[in-house]
Amino acid sequence: VHHYFVNAFPVSRVLSAADYEVLALQYLNEIFTRSNYAVVCGGTGLYIKALCEGLDAMPEADMAIVSEAEAAYKEYGLAWLQQRIKQEDPEFYANGEIQNPARMLRALSFVRTTGRSIIHYRTAQKKIRPFDIIKAGLELPRAELYDRINKRVDAMMAQGLLAEVESLTPYRNNKNLQTVGYTELFEYLDGTCSLEAAVDKIKQHTRNYAKRQMTWFKKDKEITWYNADNPGLVDKIISQ
Repeated sequence: VHHYFVNAFPVSRVLSAADYEVLALQYLNEIFTRSNYAVVCGGTGLYIKALCEGLDAMPEADMAIVSEAEAAYKEYGLAWLQQRIKQEDPEFYANGEIQNPARMLRALSFVRTTGRSIIHYRTAQKKIRPFDIIKAGLELPRAELYDRINKRVDAMMAQGLLAEVESLTPYRNNKNLQTVGYTELFEYLDGTCSLEAAVDKIKQHTRNYAKRQMTWFKKDKEITWYNADNPGLVDKIISQ
């Protein structure tokens, strides 16, 4: 099965949710010329929302404010950024991705520019799509899910994640690399923690992210939930 967006863009290119919306719709148009079905897997809730419902028009953040926030983040780190979000945009802190520096920087710059949380611009009327959308959520008992996450991180390390991160060091300040799995290993390469501690952080932060994903998607009443080990799962989803 061909997977789109994989190995398709250089690490230096940042794809926003708006970019994703446009590209994904183009891919879907292509897929629907030869198939009645396309499967979208994910992932980041905002990107799924962008594809299914469209994004709201919103004002641009002041670039001087953006630069100031980015400089402060580089100096003071993730904990500082999380604290600023908690104080200045508690709505985003409660509902957003507070392990994702790029999203938090955008939210912080936005609230400092407009005086309103970026969350307020995510409630506009849905766009009409020229295809039917079936939303299926897969879940597992938390202990099993966390065990799978831990084993997946170990597998990624065994398959060369550290070497990959080392090769990307010149790009470490790129927004694409301010994500779980990269930031922790950059800390190890900086000598601020052991490799074992960095790997443990990746596992913890991934588990935290999975929990936030579930919180986001559970709010979507259009999703039908299934146990991920359910026999005949695909047929059940298609028959919705």
